[in-house]
Amino acid sequence: MKRSEVSLAFILFFAIAVTQAAPGNAQNQKNQDANRHIFTGIVMDSGCAAMGSHAQMETQHGMKASKELTGDEAKKCADTCVEAGAKYVLYDSSKKTTYQLSDQATAKRFAGQAVRVTGNYDPSSKTIEVKSILE
Repeated sequence: MKRSEVSLAFILFFAIAVTQAAPGNAQNQKNQDANRHIFTGIVMDSGCAAMGSHAQMETQHGMKASKELTGDEAKKCADTCVEAGAKYVLYDSSKKTTYQLSDQATAKRFAGQAVRVTGNYDPSSKTIEVKSILE
């Protein structure tokens, strides 16, 4: 009889623990979702984003200088600049704003493209904690 009482007590304890933890987890998820935002812009390198153009760096890389922020030449420029020490960033040309991106590997795949980045933004570091990047 004691064994079944212990088993029942364990089951009840476990059930209470699960139900007590669930609301907190749901609330944490709601808070994270509330802080999640969608940002639009172009994935480029931090150096060119600071200038708002690839033209100067394309010339330095021996490429034809272009006014385009997207496309194959923009991708080549961004990749070359990142190899030299820059970081991939999201550049919003309409606001002339640059956002650091936490996920450099995913950003690399989208270099030179206009994208939508979903993530949480930390204003103190001007960094988006990337959840996803989509064209």
